[in-house]
Amino acid sequence: MVNLPERVVNMEAAREQFGLRADWLMSYFTRLDPLADAVIEDFESRRGGWKLLDRALRDGIAAVPEAPEALQALFAQLDEVPRWVDWDRIERAGRFFFRTGPAGGIVLGAKSLCYGYCSPGGNKPLIFTGKLLPQHVARRLAETGRFVVATCSPGGLRRDGEGFAATVRVRLMHAKVRRLLLRDPRWDSGRWGEPINQHDMLGTSLLFSQSFLEGIRQFGFTVTRAEADDYLHLWRYSGYLIGVAPELLPVTEPDADTFADLILMTQGAPDADSRRLIDALVHFPIDLAKTEAERRAARYRMAAGYGFCRYLLGDDLADQLDLPRDGWRHLVPACAGLIGRLEPFRRLVPPVERLYRRSGESYWDQTVTVGLEGIPAQFAPPMGLA
Repeated sequence: MVNLPERVVNMEAAREQFGLRADWLMSYFTRLDPLADAVIEDFESRRGGWKLLDRALRDGIAAVPEAPEALQALFAQLDEVPRWVDWDRIERAGRFFFRTGPAGGIVLGAKSLCYGYCSPGGNKPLIFTGKLLPQHVARRLAETGRFVVATCSPGGLRRDGEGFAATVRVRLMHAKVRRLLLRDPRWDSGRWGEPINQHDMLGTSLLFSQSFLEGIRQFGFTVTRAEADDYLHLWRYSGYLIGVAPELLPVTEPDADTFADLILMTQGAPDADSRRLIDALVHFPIDLAKTEAERRAARYRMAAGYGFCRYLLGDDLADQLDLPRDGWRHLVPACAGLIGRLEPFRRLVPPVERLYRRSGESYWDQTVTVGLEGIPAQFAPPMGLA
């Protein structure tokens, strides 16, 4: 038994359905990321800490003899590749991701990110950092896309890969935000749990893996058990690098489904901040439009965005979020009908499979390049809170 934050609901039902696992998972509301937190604590007391990180990522920790003990301890964990890591499976998972192309981008935005926003406690760090302005939303989306693409690209999670470096930077960004929140009197651990805790870190990892797989199937793609487990394997290693407790990381899709169902059952209904975040996500194109033609295109994009969200999240959540119920919700079934008819052909003809993947790579390259507007993704920690 643990002291549960107020955000947790339906625990009796969760215990009935999930047994001891329910209380076991809830205990992680109080657990953080000691290795990353120690690095940030050290960096706050010295000048040039982030430059030491840059050197360690580029040249290896051995090439930074003046690195503080905290940074050395972090890299001792990062540089130890767990025995269960299978690089062939990770490469196959990356090819699977790029195969989904624009549909994968829609799923990440309208399902994965929005599921995260629906958590009335998990969404609070994002609210406290105050990144709801349209330009901030656009930049956050572009950097999230860069992170996912770098993670899924060939060799991305290898020690010298861009995905590895991005993951470490995101981990320390989380630690910096956590430090700021723990020192802010507005943060209410009794309501929300500790900021960016292990429970919520697992939930975020599931958004990029389990939730993505669920959404891609809604779009009509065929995903075999082996493909799904390979994709979870990629995000299992990503989760290890980003600081999720290894015992929390699911190994198979049924494991991931169990965690996702338990989190959804106990997280409570979406709150006003959930609606603010989703509205900011869907509205930002029209807020940034500069001409009437851009505003007209952005209105269609906004309407389609709400339609994607309603279908991919399901009517129950969509109603709680006050999302429009109109004809745009039929976009996903229409796409799924076409994709589903093409799937048997794709699986039987290897050149078509390769065409899907190359098209997806081109889509993501263009999407991230346009979104970043020539400014590289830095994954820089905020200097303060809103």
